[in-house]
Amino acid sequence: MSAQAPSAVILVRAEKFVPNPATAADNAFQRDLPDGQSDEATSAQALAEMDAVADALLAAGVTVHVFPDEDHTRPDSVFPNNWLSTHAGGYVAVYPMYASNRRHERRADVLEMLKSSYRVQTIIDYSGLEPDGIFLEGTGAMVLDHVSRVAYAAVSHRADTHVLERFCADFSYEPMAFEAVDSDGVPVYHTNVIACIGTDVALVALGMIRDADRREQVRERLSVNGREVVDLTEEQVREFAGNAVELCGRTAQGRKRYVMAMSGRARRSLRPEQVEAIERSCEIVAVDIPTIELAGGSVRCMIAGIHLDPRPVVDPEPTATAEAIDDDPHTADGQDVAQGLG
Repeated sequence: MSAQAPSAVILVRAEKFVPNPATAADNAFQRDLPDGQSDEATSAQALAEMDAVADALLAAGVTVHVFPDEDHTRPDSVFPNNWLSTHAGGYVAVYPMYASNRRHERRADVLEMLKSSYRVQTIIDYSGLEPDGIFLEGTGAMVLDHVSRVAYAAVSHRADTHVLERFCADFSYEPMAFEAVDSDGVPVYHTNVIACIGTDVALVALGMIRDADRREQVRERLSVNGREVVDLTEEQVREFAGNAVELCGRTAQGRKRYVMAMSGRARRSLRPEQVEAIERSCEIVAVDIPTIELAGGSVRCMIAGIHLDPRPVVDPEPTATAEAIDDDPHTADGQDVAQGLG
């Protein structure tokens, strides 16, 4: 398994999707529905886009776990990466959410699937910080470099530095917080709209980091291990070019296949030399999701990566050595010692 690019993901098939009015105030990327378009038509179009993303990832050889959601009170549930992240070694984090109508997106069935299908050691739940007005919206608020163990975060209502430091202490990351704003001085609401970190390439809008010294520190930290940094413009960020994610799929022959998943809109905004830089290490998989992007997020927001080891499908057969050592008969219930048979 790649440290940076997960080979399995979680998607939520939100059947009642509409842009969330509770998040519009600080999400400069969010847009209203086209005039005359009903919520029902919007939801139907979004469902088709969600299915297209799932199909594209499956075709790339990525394992996809899809969870249906019929709840009309969870318009943003298509973006599970804001409440959940997983980490090598069996660790899972659950996060505090800024918008109150997003907090019940957290789902026990998703966590139960992770525990049953993957090796989960510990779940750390930060959601109890919500009554104190402290929020950290997962891998929307943070962009994680799993190789160098750095958590990049644009400070906002949705990325509190205190809980960022707490997360970094718990999960062994180095926090790297900064202020990021657009040309109108509006703070970036989520770090993952301006930055994407892959194994050998990173896409980041360095010019949106306000402090010049911090900007160079971010550039240096991203490239210290030889990773190529593709500098995005603010215009490309508005086309969701930064909202991409590297995944590890498989070819039909079973070979590893690294892909960069993004929207068609994001792909069309990239210059030829930027595409070339990305494709030196991974293949771009682009899917058009214009309806979902009305909510202010794109493909990366839709994907919660699974950085956990899968559980064996079946119990492994004992080796000949083990059988030779363990050659005494046993009772079926394993209570042979208690019954004096051991």
